[in-house]
Amino acid sequence: MEFDLPSGLRNAGPADWRLIGDITGEAFETDPVNLWIFGHTTALKPTFALLAQAIYLKYGICHLAGEGGATMWIESQNRQELGLIPTLRLLPILMFKGSQGSIFRALKAGKVMDQNHPKDPHLYLFTIGTRKDARGTGLGKLMMAPMKAAADKARLPLYLENSNPMNTGFYQSHGFERMKLFEIGPGAPPMEAMWREPRDPQHV
Repeated sequence: MEFDLPSGLRNAGPADWRLIGDITGEAFETDPVNLWIFGHTTALKPTFALLAQAIYLKYGICHLAGEGGATMWIESQNRQELGLIPTLRLLPILMFKGSQGSIFRALKAGKVMDQNHPKDPHLYLFTIGTRKDARGTGLGKLMMAPMKAAADKARLPLYLENSNPMNTGFYQSHGFERMKLFEIGPGAPPMEAMWREPRDPQHV
């Protein structure tokens, strides 16, 4: 997939996995679904760092906006399950940094998200987030723009799961529409599946 990065945004490399985890973990500290899964915010940064290292930096597309914002994307045909070794690394994170039952909730969440994931080809936005002190500075728009343009050029839809209703307006402003709401487990906050059809580049 071809994309042009604007000034202030760069491709993340293998050495950036901790930075991506730090930014993303901070961005999701008040996220209802992730708090339901993990119970404690202390599990967020190491979990997202591990996922960045094991999946999204290897098979996907990760961008960094300085040290203030990060995204993790992947084309649908490249989606991967977490391998054995990364899973073994994840378990102690959940055991010692998550609350009781976080392993079960995380496994259940992954299974339900997979069951609800669209089958049609698309570009999947796993995470987009900024540090607290970078919110409201336009980094979200900066990070979203090149991937929207690339997807439109490739005639690929975009898909995401919105885990925080506070972000619905942001996603809608970028052309995403609700597909459905679903729960990742009994008593979990709803997850919002959102979809964006490719646009004519002249009418984005």
